[in-house]
Amino acid sequence: MNGTDHSANGIDALLPPEVALKAEAVGVAKTRMDTLSLLALAVLGGAFIALGGMFATTVLAGADGVVPFGISRLLSGLVFCLGLVLVVVGGAELFTGNTLMVMAWAAGKVRLAEMLRAWLIVYVGNFVGAIGTAALVLLSGQYLSGRGSVATVALNLALNKVSLSFDHAFFLGILCNVLVCLAVWLAFGARTTSDKVLAVLFPVSAFVVAGFEHSVANMYLIPLGLFIKAWGPTELWTQMGMTSAAYAALTWPAFFASLVPVTIGNIVGGGGLVGAIYWFIYLRKRQPG
Repeated sequence: MNGTDHSANGIDALLPPEVALKAEAVGVAKTRMDTLSLLALAVLGGAFIALGGMFATTVLAGADGVVPFGISRLLSGLVFCLGLVLVVVGGAELFTGNTLMVMAWAAGKVRLAEMLRAWLIVYVGNFVGAIGTAALVLLSGQYLSGRGSVATVALNLALNKVSLSFDHAFFLGILCNVLVCLAVWLAFGARTTSDKVLAVLFPVSAFVVAGFEHSVANMYLIPLGLFIKAWGPTELWTQMGMTSAAYAALTWPAFFASLVPVTIGNIVGGGGLVGAIYWFIYLRKRQPG
């Protein structure tokens, strides 16, 4: 390599310093967006991630004892990527990816209050979109597929997530959003739709395979388990060979409590270990203005 900027031709991917400038500009633009537009895009973002979660839980159904653990997790991770692909390509706002706004804040382009306002609006919108999709999945009866195997996966995932200790959930949240924000970072550098899809594929698959914790995905997966526990038909429990008492620890207070460490971890992972580090490398020495 001779150091020439090959991205200037509009065909090659952006180079990392250019991606940093783009991430900064995107962060500024998001904070300037009007509340209703930002909220609507955030609702879409939550719904898109939920659709990826629906895809993943269905693929996992019936895999225990049939498909090796790693292979079943890999398949679920690959299909879960649908969520971030829809966000990046289709256009939506996602709280976890928006932690990269730290770059615009560190560069002095936005105020802390502006960044926190955008985060709050997007977080609320993601919650509405994710839990709304969970309600639609319940009403549709999709979770009844596979003679109770889809519902079993959904319930077990939800129970496992609310059973995590605070520190485990926190660190799993950090690791998750490092990968999610790296996926977004790579997508910023992409020139075509196929580039963006491929950029998202492996980082997102990795966090699913590893069992890391994503706050917005949990806004779908845990409520779905709670809905099934509360309103699943009697015959479902018969098919599953158990009762709702097996999921006594799966409660709404446990859900909200579990969101706290995962959300904080997501902020640290995406904002601190990706956004702040790339700001330090590429943007900190730039002259003001």
